[in-house]
Amino acid sequence: MNFATLLLGIGGLGGTELLLIGLAIILLFGAKRIPELFRGMGQGIREFKDASKEEKPEFRDQSVNPNDPTAPRR
Repeated sequence: MNFATLLLGIGGLGGTELLLIGLAIILLFGAKRIPELFRGMGQGIREFKDASKEEKPEFRDQSVNPNDPTAPRR
């Protein structure tokens, strides 16, 4: 599914609505600030992806035998 189809499917946003939203963003932030805003969003998404790919804690990877009397209880 491409980006345009995704936007058009959510809430019925059409070309006119997207154009008006874009113009409102330009008026609020100015044309010079928009690349900085998108760069910051991209860095945030990249950091989130990197953090989600980090190794999980060891205690979650170990399986516990429920019949083991020495196993910790929950």
